[in-house]
Amino acid sequence: MEQEKMAENNLKDKKWRGTVSGIVEEPIEKVWNIVSQNHRLPEWMPMVEKCTDLVGKEGVPGYIRLVSGFIFPRQDGDRSWIKEKLVTMDPSSYYYVYRMESSNIGLDGSVNSLKLMHYGDDDDSTLVNWTFEINPVEDAYEDYLVDYLSFLYKSCINRIQCAIQSSIIANK
Repeated sequence: MEQEKMAENNLKDKKWRGTVSGIVEEPIEKVWNIVSQNHRLPEWMPMVEKCTDLVGKEGVPGYIRLVSGFIFPRQDGDRSWIKEKLVTMDPSSYYYVYRMESSNIGLDGSVNSLKLMHYGDDDDSTLVNWTFEINPVEDAYEDYLVDYLSFLYKSCINRIQCAIQSSIIANK
């Protein structure tokens, strides 16, 4: 009985982790301008349809947003939703962290961090590093879920440059 309890506690403490990175051929300030603004999420996150302010002020720790769209396929065909809380944001070092407070996709308590870094000799490119940490999900395989999230987040990174170019064209 005691061993079962210890094994259960170890499983609760264990986190599933992943990291994805990509290069965006744009200066870091342009990349930050897109990734740090909630109303711009649908421009570079293909699975997000809408991002709604719920509590607090955007960019200030404690701020809560509701992200909805087709993040995970659902058997009932409904859209996925996640309430995310901003844990920290540091515009001077191009970094932020969000924690998933509640959702209809089973990733409550998960943490996502996004960090931008100058890349290359001329600072015309940006390295985007996205890390995530999730609690184990019942009836899911760690490798499958980490691979799925890695693929999803990598596709977001790959869309940043297109979103920047589209906004430049739209503003002409």
